Amino acid sequence: MSDSPRDVLGPLTAFAGLWRGEGAGHYATIDSFTYQEEVELSPSGKPFLFYRSRTRAPGGGRPMHTETGFLRLAGTDHVELLVAQPTGFVELQRAPSHPAVLDFTQHTLGVSPDAKQVNAVRRRFQLSGDTLTYDLWMAYADVPVSHHLHAELHRV
Repeated sequence: MSDSPRDVLGPLTAFAGLWRGEGAGHYATIDSFTYQEEVELSPSGKPFLFYRSRTRAPGGGRPMHTETGFLRLAGTDHVELLVAQPTGFVELQRAPSHPAVLDFTQHTLGVSPDAKQVNAVRRRFQLSGDTLTYDLWMAYADVPVSHHLHAELHRV
């Protein structure tokens, strides 16, 4: 049995790495904004990647958002994204296994009693060579699920 990263990570192999780029956000309840982002998807030696995302205001400005978790194989046909946010949310997203597109759907959203009223989150990651794009949709308060974030990151 081989322990190479490709053998352990399967369809997650291509997602491993350090990614940097820019994104933009919009939502019905806030002004539109832009940000710089760094996403780290680090191999663990097991069938998962450590996940960490940090955003800053453009130009290396003030910290904006951070989240951490795991991107893991779930059986032979699915991938799961587990995310904890310091704003009081825990997400479990699930997607069919694919080497270039992870179209997640919400499986579980845990919300602290003191967190903002987020009712749903959905994410999509797409690889094209050394470019990782992602989109995030969210339902907040009385606003139904709407597109919130789009970013294009490049492998460092």
